[in-house]
Amino acid sequence: MAEKATILDDQAITRAVTRIAHEVIEKNRGIDDCIVVGIKTRGAILAKRLAEKIEQIEGKPIKTGELDITLYRDDLQLKHEQAEALVQQVNIAHDVSDQKVILVDDVLYTGRTVRAALDAIMDLGRPSSIQLAVLVDRGHRELPIRPDFVGKNIPTSSEERVVVSMTETDGTDGVTIHTRTL
Repeated sequence: MAEKATILDDQAITRAVTRIAHEVIEKNRGIDDCIVVGIKTRGAILAKRLAEKIEQIEGKPIKTGELDITLYRDDLQLKHEQAEALVQQVNIAHDVSDQKVILVDDVLYTGRTVRAALDAIMDLGRPSSIQLAVLVDRGHRELPIRPDFVGKNIPTSSEERVVVSMTETDGTDGVTIHTRTL
């Protein structure tokens, strides 16, 4: 894969997270009964940043958590023994029942990751609502899933790949589009 274009730099990512934070607060009329839950790995990093920004704006902390949805994926080809060996990781210290869950991921593409995260959340309890925040919506949905909060819409072809880099895991912040090389 060869890098085609940089879509978001570090400042643009910060602006997008700030805008999403304001939208979350406005839509929910504050942050009471809200939990920000990130999908590992980069969604969890974005969720942490979003929670920090919401706390700065509101002057009080918001509940947080993270999900590893590996065992909920419907597109993994795992043998039964391998699936039993995997341990699903849910790090949510709060009951999700009757809460407004703001689910956070880096890129929304087919919708399968989000569907798996919805299953994982519903296994924990019954939230009053689940809202979806994504840094990038690239289209090409296979499932009827729509984000409530979007950092940037990036129309792409199915041959392109959107790569999100975060300082915490990659040493730098940015969103790039890569194309398949022949």
